[in-house]
Formats: sequence, structure tokens, C-alpha cells
Amino acid sequence: MSKQVELVITRTFDAPRELVFKAVTEPEHLTHWWAPKGYTMNVAKLDLRPGGVFHYSQRSPEGQEMWGKFVYREIMEPEKLVFTNSFSDEEGNTVRAPFNQTWPLEILNTWTFAEHEGKTTLTMRGVPLSATEEELKTFEAAHDMVQKGFAGTLDQLADYLAKA
Repeated sequence: MSKQVELVITRTFDAPRELVFKAVTEPEHLTHWWAPKGYTMNVAKLDLRPGGVFHYSQRSPEGQEMWGKFVYREIMEPEKLVFTNSFSDEEGNTVRAPFNQTWPLEILNTWTFAEHEGKTTLTMRGVPLSATEEELKTFEAAHDMVQKGFAGTLDQLADYLAKA
């Protein structure tokens, strides 16, 4: 697989690493920021262990609901998370993305948390798993859109951490 398909997003937060790690792994924190602006977030399940699942929904202001899930592979608190993520149905079954039938079914994510002088740099790396050539092209073509979407979500995380 070509290296350029990997999506990398880096953001530095004015917060200690332990707090940033908790904010991305604990339901009481995630509900405040893990959704597009204006959406409400619901954590159906969060089992933070290898093989464990984070199953959630995000509801738009118009009432449309979208489900997703993470399946954790590796957890090194507070420095690293490795998980697959996918869209899902309410029962947690993996489904196609509602916005694009050629979006990869699963993305392998590696998130690292590095602390320096009280600030934490989160580096998010995502690469499609077992994707077809068409799915790889769709993913690569969407890099800018995904980065813009995450910028808004990570702005919400930054605002939340400032208050936490």
C-alpha cells in the first residue's frame, strides 16, 4: 500500500497528557466534544481494553443519527491508543459510511500523546484496512475534508480541556 494514503493529523493542547488521554477514553469526557459542532453525542458502550469496544452515536441538530465504533487493539496509558474505527448500526455491526459507499469499511488508527512542558501533542494516524483500490482512492481524496472536520472536533476538545 502506498504511504501517502495514511492520514496524519497533529494537534497540541494546553493540557497535561493524562488529562488529554482521559478526555479521549472516558465517556464522561467524550460526550462533551466527540461529535461535529452542534451534534449531540451518546456513548452506548465503552470498554477500554484490547478487544474492547467504544460504540457511540452522534445526532445532528435535524435529528439524523449516525453510529460508529472503535475496537481497541493496544492501550498504553497515557501515551498510545491503537484501534480500528468504522461506521456501525445501532447493534454495533460494521456498515458502510452513510455519505459514501466507497469509503473504507475500517480504518486502523494509532494515536500517540507526547507531553512537553505541560502541553500535549496528539498525533492521529489513520490508514484503511483491507481496502480496495477504489476505497483507497476515496480515502485519499477525502484527506482535506477529514482534516477540516477533525479541526472543528479538536477545537471542541481544546475548549473542553480549557474548562476541565
